[in-house]
Formats: sequence, C-alpha cells, structure tokens
Amino acid sequence: MDLQPNPKKNLYIVVDGKKYARYPVKTKLITPEDKDIAAVVYEHTKELLQQGDIVFIGEKCVAVSQGRAYPKSEIHPSWLARTLVRYVTKSDIGIGLGSAETMQLAIDEVGVPRILVATFFGGLAKIFGIKGVFYIIAGDQARAIDGAAEYVIPPYNTYVSKGPINADQVAVEISNRTGVPVAIVDACDFGVNVMGASEGIDKKFIIQAIRDNPLGQTNEQTPVGIIREMTE
Repeated sequence: MDLQPNPKKNLYIVVDGKKYARYPVKTKLITPEDKDIAAVVYEHTKELLQQGDIVFIGEKCVAVSQGRAYPKSEIHPSWLARTLVRYVTKSDIGIGLGSAETMQLAIDEVGVPRILVATFFGGLAKIFGIKGVFYIIAGDQARAIDGAAEYVIPPYNTYVSKGPINADQVAVEISNRTGVPVAIVDACDFGVNVMGASEGIDKKFIIQAIRDNPLGQTNEQTPVGIIREMTE
C-alpha cells in the first residue's frame, strides 16, 4: 500500500515505543442516502486492510448517514439558545456550541435541565481557571455537535449536525463487515473522544494514536482511517 498522509499531517506516530501509520482513506461524499455505513466503509477499505489493522471513522459521517445533519437554515434557535451562546468561549479550531444553531441542537439532544446545570457549573469552574467542565456535564452527545463552517466540504459547510446514535452498535456492524476492530471517533485539533468501539479496541490507545487528528476536518474527504503498526 502506498501510504500518503493528508496535507500538513504526519503519516506516522509513536505510541508506547511502537511506530504506527495512520492511512487516510478517501471515500465518496457520505449523504443521508448511505444508510448502510458499514457497506460504504467496507467498499473503500476492502483492498487496503491487512491483519492487525484498526479502522477509525469520523463520527460526523456516521451521523450524516443516520440523517442527523441539518441545513443551518432549518434550525430555529430558541431564546434560551440565543442567550446561552453569548457565554460560550469562541475557539479558532471549531464552532462547537458557539453558534445559536448548535446550542439549540444541544438543548434538543440532552434537554434544558442538563444544559442549564452544565452552564452553571461550567461558568463557576471558569472562575477558577478550569476549562471543559461544561462538556463533561453536558456529555458526549453535546460535545459531538458540529456547526456550519466555511472550511468544511460542501454541502456540509452550511449544515449543523448532532453526534451519531448507537455508536457502539455501528462500530460492531462495521467491524463485522470489515473483519477488523473499529472505533468511531470525534476528533479535532483540540482532542479526541472515542464515541463507539467494537471488540478489540483500546480507547486509550486510539486517543494516543490519532491525537494529532490525521484525517483533518476540512475538505480532505477522508472520514475513514487505518491504523497499522510498522514492523520495519
């Protein structure tokens, strides 16, 4: 296999003294029509996989296949969403809940009480210089929400999306189809969260192995990656 990294990304990484390649796999543009995401992943990896490989998949493409991505124009933020978003710390590495539309999806996904509790304790923690408390309380489904951004491949540059549902089950289905362990990940330049995993996945290893976000998050169109230990 001719392993090539995405632009400005490293192909190799060392974890616990061992060297691994992270091969980005270019796929078709995933849409809500691709309801059998396992079939899509298998089709694009079947000629590439070797024994011992691990497949990891961006959570957004799984969410898209489940119909959980929505045109921004179809989201109508409530007064609460418009109010809470004023207190979200803006970041250069992603929208997160920094727009009224993504905040509304978070409210819809985890409920008003949980969002309010997360906001209260998140704000309190900031006073003491502690970051990330909001997302710890709001949970993975709130953390996985993605906003519309110019750098995202069209048409999803105008979409907002929730995280996938039944991510563990989806990972198992893809693993059964491909014959290798599978992880569904929420990865960006800020960090990695494993949202779903099949048997044989060490979540701590996955986080370390893709901590530099080798798939990227702009127009690469590589939502699938292969982790392979280098023995030479």
